[in-house]
This record gives sequence, structure tokens and C-alpha cells, in this order.
Amino acid sequence: MRSCTATAPSSTANLGPGFDVFGLGLDPLADRVRITRGPRKSRRIVIRISGEKGRSIPCSPDSNTAGVVVRKMAEDFGVEDDLLIHVFKGVPTGLGLGSSAASAAAAAVAFDRLFHLQIGKKELIRYAAEGEIASAGTKHYDNVSASVLGGFVIVRSSPELDFIRIDPPGDLVLVIAAPLVKVPRRKTEFARSILPKRVPLKSLIHNVSNASTVVTGFLLKEVELISKGIDDAVIEPARRHLIPGYEMVKRKGLEAGALAVTISGAGPSMISFLKTDREGRRVARAMASGFTEAGMACKTFVCRPSRGARIIQVS
Repeated sequence: MRSCTATAPSSTANLGPGFDVFGLGLDPLADRVRITRGPRKSRRIVIRISGEKGRSIPCSPDSNTAGVVVRKMAEDFGVEDDLLIHVFKGVPTGLGLGSSAASAAAAAVAFDRLFHLQIGKKELIRYAAEGEIASAGTKHYDNVSASVLGGFVIVRSSPELDFIRIDPPGDLVLVIAAPLVKVPRRKTEFARSILPKRVPLKSLIHNVSNASTVVTGFLLKEVELISKGIDDAVIEPARRHLIPGYEMVKRKGLEAGALAVTISGAGPSMISFLKTDREGRRVARAMASGFTEAGMACKTFVCRPSRGARIIQVS
């Protein structure tokens, strides 16, 4: 085998109260990563980027999420081959849709298959999280776990790192409203830097209660119950001022029939939870109009939870 291509989906993180804990794979967008072995063994890594959404992606192996993952895996498993990494960007960067995680997840899965490593899902997620350092300044697992595993994922970090995957309800529909704004490089790192260092006990209780409601809703496959828990008293209040039109978009989404509206990951995209595609199209129009009133163009997606990363070609 000289080449292997994997794909990994976009994702949303936090889902309101689940900061750094909840992740959900989303099906409308995905990245593909092809890794090809070169004829020499000088440990050289070359990265190429394709796709309009990849114009701002760095090609250095030390600053590209896929490159960081591949370099780490190559070092750990003693791979000396020259490697060409071709990233086909389908997930736009900086919008809170897990763009860096999708590339990192696809790279880890492709590398594992190319070199017949057969490492477990947990280790694949660990390696994929290495790529988040390049974009967020630190490892975090919510988006990469959702991209690798698909579905709804709970990240446990104590006493040891673990991941719990739950199949979402079959009637869960999501609407993403992504404002077409220029975002700063390492936007996620900045969005994390403004978070409160101390949290009132009342806010903590609010979030624990709602996070428990979200998990119960996924277990019982009840979209209404999931939506009841999509309310965050800690992270979202600190970040909403970063999104022009936040209040308008949220209000219009709810008035149009959304069961819940929240920030997708670190934003600026916002995401709604509902039960039918027909309602989804109406909510999408309403959320887009909210951003329009704030002076921003907006792209919307009506989507469903996705399955995880997978191999699509070997040669």
C-alpha cells in the first residue's frame, strides 16, 4: 500500500453546557486527507492543500493540524518514509465547525491504515488531538472525538481520558448558521482566553443540571429533552459579544420553531436543534435574516448527526 485516503466530518462542540466535554459529528461538511509514502526514507513531510476553504491553511508540518498529527505518529511508530499529505478542505476554517479537528481526525485514521498499525479508537483520538495544538494552542478532545467516532460523544478526562459515544435520535435535525466574516488566526485560542476563571456556584449548578438533561435526552432519544438542556450560564455569556447579531439570530431561530439555539463551539456559527427538515429550512431562513439585520452575509446548512471518520480509498 502506497497511499491511503480518509474522510472525517465537521462537528459542533459544547452543545450549550458541555464545554470541552460534549461533541457531535455533523454530516454536511467533511475533510479528506490522503497520505502517500515517498520512495525515500528521510522523514520529510510535504503538505498540499486543495479546496477553496483551504486558502488560509498553513502548509508547514509544524503548523498544519494534519501535519502535526502525522509527524507525531511517525515518530512514535518509527516511520522513516517521506510522506506527502494532501488535504482536501471541505470544512471552512474559524467558524466553530471543527475544521482543524476534521483534518486531524482524517490524518490519524489514514496514517493508521497506511502503516497497518491497528491502534484503537481512543489512541486515534489522542493523536488527532495533537493537531488541535496548532490551531487552538492546546489539546482538547470534544471536536476530534466527534470527528473520529461520529454521533454524540462525552469526553471524560478524570481519573483518566475516556470517551463515551451515544447514537443520536433518528429525528434530530440541526441547523447551522455560519456568518461569512473574517476571523482572526488562532481564533479558538483567543475565544478560550476570555473565559471566566471563577464561576458562581449558581451557574455551576445550572450547567450541571442542563448537561445531565442533554445526556439523558440522547440516551432516551428525545430531541425535546436534549433541547431543554441546551442552555449555558458560563461560556456562552462570555463569548456572545464576539458574535454580531447573536441576540437577533437566537431570537429569530426560536420564533421560527427551533427548540434550542446556541453557539457552535467557539463560534461565530450558531446552531439550532429541532426535529424535521421542513422546520429546519424555516429556521435556517430565520437565522440567516438575523445575521443579515446585523449586516453580515450568512450561509446555512440543514443537517443531521454524522458517522465518524472512515477510509475511502487505498492504493
